[in-house]
Amino acid sequence: MTRSRRTRSVVLAGFLGTALVVSLAPATVSAAPRTVPTVRPATTAPAPAAERWPVDLAVTGDDVNVRWRDGRLRLADSRPSGRTRAAAGGPIAEGTLLTAARTLTRPATRVRAALTAEVARGGTAQVQVRGWRAAGWTEWRDAAAGAVFDRPVTRVQARVLLTARDARATTGVRALALTADRPGVRLAPLATAPLTYRVYATRIGLVGEQTANGRIVQPRDHFVALPSRRGLAPLNSGDYTVRVCTTNGGRCEYAPVWDVGPWNTRDDYWNPSSVRENWKDLPQGRPEAQAAYQYGYNGGRDQFGRVVLNPAGVDLADGTFWDGLRLTDNAWVDVTYLWTAGGLRGVVGSGPLNVRTGAGTGYAVRGLAATYAHVPIQCYVIGQTVSGPYRTTSRWNRLAAGQYVSHAYISAVYGGTVPPC
Repeated sequence: MTRSRRTRSVVLAGFLGTALVVSLAPATVSAAPRTVPTVRPATTAPAPAAERWPVDLAVTGDDVNVRWRDGRLRLADSRPSGRTRAAAGGPIAEGTLLTAARTLTRPATRVRAALTAEVARGGTAQVQVRGWRAAGWTEWRDAAAGAVFDRPVTRVQARVLLTARDARATTGVRALALTADRPGVRLAPLATAPLTYRVYATRIGLVGEQTANGRIVQPRDHFVALPSRRGLAPLNSGDYTVRVCTTNGGRCEYAPVWDVGPWNTRDDYWNPSSVRENWKDLPQGRPEAQAAYQYGYNGGRDQFGRVVLNPAGVDLADGTFWDGLRLTDNAWVDVTYLWTAGGLRGVVGSGPLNVRTGAGTGYAVRGLAATYAHVPIQCYVIGQTVSGPYRTTSRWNRLAAGQYVSHAYISAVYGGTVPPC
């Protein structure tokens, strides 16, 4: 079996010097108003005031390899792990602080960050933010020049990424402040159907290792890795969930995105070129690793300069690979990136949950829904009564044609009210 080279997300942009105060809010220039003779200018409403707040940098259980020491947020361990050394060809360490989400006093479409940090010898610090809409969280976006969302968000969450390219590198974050406002942006409607692409899947393995969101990989675990942090879900959440199916549609699994890889770490290939992090000249839906392997793109190498040995665009944990899809070797699969569209979502509170062809346990199993996965719900039907961890019910939720799960195992539903089928 050919396995992809695993890699953790590496922040490529660094901050130079020591005792830096980095303001990530761009300067603005106001143009002089144009005066039109004999025409009275229209009255415009003043722009809503910006909302600014300091971010608590306290370290909690959601954080990975960071600690607060001497008034600064630092890497807890700057030594490279086996995974990071093999992935990037050198000693690299990284850590992530996930901050608490803040409910805004008014909806916003832009969030800017002001970071006070000290870095030296190849250390880096970066801030990413995301916003909550009725349909769920947006993808994570860099806040360096202000993250702009195409729809208003009512909650904001940030994460701070620290990396060291050398064991001697130092990074210390003293403070972080965020500013949310609502400049004039064109609001885009949410897609009604999520994006789906056929990509090559490899098996993660690596039992006992730590994922990019802090998960310790378990035997026959159920999650996936994608080559960008933009769709990386926090630990024990399915905010970013994919549906991955065999190409004949016979088996599917709904699984959260808990790691970064394979090959690249800044390749959100499912996005259009206008927002794609890197490789903007590639067709939407084609991973850079696939282009490198099949067509010699980028000299046949990934973003780290490694020769790409397979076209993988998704990594599957062992349980997803063997039990969910019943694969025996690396294979092409159809991946649906569920957060790219609106609609009703149910949270699988207890899994892996059988996905059946009808509303009863006597129907055939078509696949699995992992614990914490956010599954789409089209409607519900009445079928066999099931007692589960959340309720006893005869309601079965239809996820797609020929795919049903018992509502007894769904901990929450958001995005609206589920209608009958």
